[in-house]
Amino acid sequence: MCTKIALVGSPNTAKTSLFNLLTGMNQQVGNFPGVTVEKHWGKFNLPDGRVAELLDLPGAYSLNAYSEEEKIVSEILHNKQHADFPELVVVTVDVTNLERNLVILTQISDLDIPVIGVLTMNDMLIGKSVSPQELTNAFNQIPFLKINGRTGEGKQALIDFISACNIQPVEKFISFPLKENLNIAEARRDAESRKTSIVNRLKEVPSFVGVTRHSFTTKVDKLLVHPILGYAFFGIVLFLIFQFMFSISAIPMDWIDSVFLNFSQYLQTKMPEGIFTDLITQGIVPGVGGVLIFVPQIAILFFFLGVLEETGYMTRVVFIMDRLVRPFGLNGRSIVPLVSSAACAIPAILSTRVIGNPKERLITILVSPLISCSARIPVFVLLIYLVIPNTYMYGFIGLQGTVLFAMYALGVIGALVVAMVMNKFIRSKEKSFLLLELPEYRWPRWKNILLHLKEKVQAFVFDAGKIILAISIVLWAFAAFPKINEEQVAQGKTQIEESYLGQAGKTIAPVFAPLGYDWKMTVSLLTSFAAREVFVGTMATLYSAGENFEEDESLLTRMREDINLQTGKPAYSLASGLSLMVFYVFAMQCMATFAAVKRETKSWKWPLIQMGYMGFMAYTLALLTFHIFS
Repeated sequence: MCTKIALVGSPNTAKTSLFNLLTGMNQQVGNFPGVTVEKHWGKFNLPDGRVAELLDLPGAYSLNAYSEEEKIVSEILHNKQHADFPELVVVTVDVTNLERNLVILTQISDLDIPVIGVLTMNDMLIGKSVSPQELTNAFNQIPFLKINGRTGEGKQALIDFISACNIQPVEKFISFPLKENLNIAEARRDAESRKTSIVNRLKEVPSFVGVTRHSFTTKVDKLLVHPILGYAFFGIVLFLIFQFMFSISAIPMDWIDSVFLNFSQYLQTKMPEGIFTDLITQGIVPGVGGVLIFVPQIAILFFFLGVLEETGYMTRVVFIMDRLVRPFGLNGRSIVPLVSSAACAIPAILSTRVIGNPKERLITILVSPLISCSARIPVFVLLIYLVIPNTYMYGFIGLQGTVLFAMYALGVIGALVVAMVMNKFIRSKEKSFLLLELPEYRWPRWKNILLHLKEKVQAFVFDAGKIILAISIVLWAFAAFPKINEEQVAQGKTQIEESYLGQAGKTIAPVFAPLGYDWKMTVSLLTSFAAREVFVGTMATLYSAGENFEEDESLLTRMREDINLQTGKPAYSLASGLSLMVFYVFAMQCMATFAAVKRETKSWKWPLIQMGYMGFMAYTLALLTFHIFS
């Protein structure tokens, strides 16, 4: 009578597909206590009416714990008093790699825990089919069943078996008991003994002898993991993904923006004038819109990453990039978040969960925002239009485009340098290594991708979103008070200029004067803490011009003609414009990112350190830039 089941298996063995097949939409997601590794659990009905609980444990190659994921699995299965200790363990076993996948199954069996092996990837074999009964006979009567996560074949047989739960302890596979926290020598002895035993037993399985995989994977890998062509192919994949991201996400993002703008205007016309109405229409509604407007980018990015992961390609990317980034204190798994940051640092930070080493995961989180995201584009474009002439080098290389490329390159260089420095100062007892198993290429399981997508979007909206909304309301309050009177309006003064935020900008302006900024730029820096693109909207308000700077030339004209009252020179010169761009390359200026870092590190310490070092770099390098080009 088993109603508490744990699902275990190596990565890329269709474990997630089996979990989704059994539980459907009846799933919950959280974190294991004290760590950032995700905890998935769900429920499904048994034939006799009982409800079974299924815990999807993190992917693990063995119970000899090296990664954070394997430590969690080992701690649970070694401790019968643990709250998540199961009555039955279901292990997913890829039939194309039985020798490797059976290691953890035999370890669990040696802990005297009822265990069953579920054979997956059966369609990847050529002309043969491994017999579950022959495996059962060869491996001390451990039950084996076949299942197909795509079609659902074998699902009912597995549920019936779980309902009966009639499993007896079996003979141990090696001569000494499996202990928790084995040292390196013991772990190596355990692994070698098991592999030898597994290979010998598989010789007794007639249906396994002579089994071969599809040759498609071997042929494709000659290109995708090639030391030169592999990088070129990855570059093409990235280019196409970001082309789709920027082209596809623009439409829903503009729609979300217009919906919340129209809704805010509608409420303003229907609700009585007053502070409460202003709070709703200028604070809360725009705050919610500021959360949801990022959803299209997050959804599109994780959709494509899900496709790459499901097909088996992302594992190859990790493999080929590991050698390039390791000298900087990172490993191959850091590539996914760093690439994601070019669209938005928020999903990038969420995706660092694929990094097993805590030190490398932390470094990746702390440097990801240095990769220029799409929110910086409006700032860069506006400033480039203002201070960079529209000329061409050698007749075809645009100077403005070159400057934009340089801003992105500067962020990448900064991220690698900071990572190298952090690698020297952040201590870790855990040795870094990359253990990968290259899976067979396969057609993506769309249900898995959509469920993963739903999980990531919910995490952003309901976790980071709460902090974003709160800070939006605070910023509104500082920008809305004190209210200006008619006399001040007649004098040409604006609400934001006379607000607490505007007064703070004028007060702080001397701090940024060495960088070539006047009080208006300072106000824009303060308001764009909410989001970098707020810089453009703040400038439009300050100069009483439209918000669409690409179509409204009056904003560009007025900004070009503006004079810095302290210096008597144009406010936007080549020096001040480049200085401001460099500042935005390195400054945090994004409360959503701050919230995501706080959530992932479960501490205020690291986001504050991140904001501090990025602020220092932004100010110092912007100051240097201003004086170089003055």
